[in-house]
Amino acid sequence: MIKAYPIILTPDTGGYVVSVPDLEINTQGDDLAEALYMARNAIGEWGICQQDSGRAIPEPSKSEPPHEASELVSWIDIDFDKYRRASDMTYERTNITLPRYLKSLASDAGLNLSQELQTRLKEVLRVTD
Repeated sequence: MIKAYPIILTPDTGGYVVSVPDLEINTQGDDLAEALYMARNAIGEWGICQQDSGRAIPEPSKSEPPHEASELVSWIDIDFDKYRRASDMTYERTNITLPRYLKSLASDAGLNLSQELQTRLKEVLRVTD
């Protein structure tokens, strides 16, 4: 379910204060890029909390919200299903097969195979925390 919510960016001494009028939530960022990132994150977190509580996510406004001349208005798109999958930190046991010598070398080196696999998968998939 992809939606696009209007946001209001208010310049502040430390960057931008972001308000999402349709959801009555706020966040902030040190610069414009961080403010937009934080807005998407706030909307995503708020949305999955709504879903988890059995409440519907409201539809976004179709028009620009009222704002001051010094404020910026933008739209943040969010795919709530994708956001939920990316935020799911539930661990799942996975069976892997390794050559015995690699397992032995890793054990001798004190490596945590699970952590090493996670690190490598994040590199290959270009996932950032």
